[in-house]
Amino acid sequence: MAQTAELVLERVAATAGDIAAINLESARQRSWNRFWRAPEQPGIAELIVEQEQLTAQFTGDLAAFDRLEMLANDLAQREPESVRSALVAAQVACSTHRFAHARQSLAVAVVRGASAEVTDRLALTIDQATGTDLSIVLAARRERSTRPGHWQERIPLGALLADLGDFAEAERTYLHALRTYPDVSPFSLAWVSFQLGVLWGESATVLQPERAAKWYRTAIDYLPGYVKARVHLAEICLDQGHATEARALLEPVLASGDPEVAWRLGDIAQAVGDSAEAMLQLAAARTGFESLLAIHPLAFADHGAEFYLGSGDDPARALELARLNLANRPTLRAFEQACSAAQAAGDANAAARLRREASERWGSTAAFRISSLARI
Repeated sequence: MAQTAELVLERVAATAGDIAAINLESARQRSWNRFWRAPEQPGIAELIVEQEQLTAQFTGDLAAFDRLEMLANDLAQREPESVRSALVAAQVACSTHRFAHARQSLAVAVVRGASAEVTDRLALTIDQATGTDLSIVLAARRERSTRPGHWQERIPLGALLADLGDFAEAERTYLHALRTYPDVSPFSLAWVSFQLGVLWGESATVLQPERAAKWYRTAIDYLPGYVKARVHLAEICLDQGHATEARALLEPVLASGDPEVAWRLGDIAQAVGDSAEAMLQLAAARTGFESLLAIHPLAFADHGAEFYLGSGDDPARALELARLNLANRPTLRAFEQACSAAQAAGDANAAARLRREASERWGSTAAFRISSLARI
């Protein structure tokens, strides 16, 4: 039934993605200009956070994280005792995966009188990202997703259901979100489509790459410059032997600076026997990851570990980064990655210890029973 529902799901009308991306960039620059002219304006800092988060998520402009840090630091100096400075600090820390700092800043915001609606939403985001009290988070996500005007709550609910191993309900949640979308902006539509691609391309017990590719293409249809969707689709194309198509997906977004683009272009070059090009692209990817890790280590530890486990060919560095990521957010996926890194690095004792710790923390969940850790 779910697959049939997919087939009859019509494309939701939305603003053309290229135009939306241009509008976002123009609006982002205007917001910064307004902030520098009058930083005390209500809502302007919060608007910048939203716009920079969208920029990082969809365009691959990872310098957005640097600008967010600058915003948080500037507010902390201007308004050291304000609710706004504490909330922005929490949001920025969450964006860069500094979850301990985010919790601390959120606690300060609560003490300073921040609204429960804002603090509760951010607390749920932090708990979900770190795998904390997920039964409570799930109940709250379900309740919030039924509130009038809270359409956006369906996306993290779908992601949580997927993390918990309930792939059928996750898909239903995402599809319902697409059918009930109340706006014309393509960003959320692209995000839901991308999540459906991840669901069937990476998360489900039985992966369905063709189904995943359909959703990645839908995400790109909504937002042509969506870097992550192009990277994921290019991986599928390469796995299926379509190197030319994979390269065509990635070359237009190489200028974004996202090191995953260079990484996958290196893989493509390797697959077609161009070892010189492969070396150049993988060296660029390595430099890009290390530059990001030097500034935002927690934000890119998991992606860096994945790179070094694969084409980066440095299991010891992968294990170092996977352990950093696991300490920051002990999710089941983080345990799986750390265990794989330990095995690749030849550290059987560490791998066994990680499996035991994962079992103690996640063993009672459906997600663990279908995890690779339960099958070792």
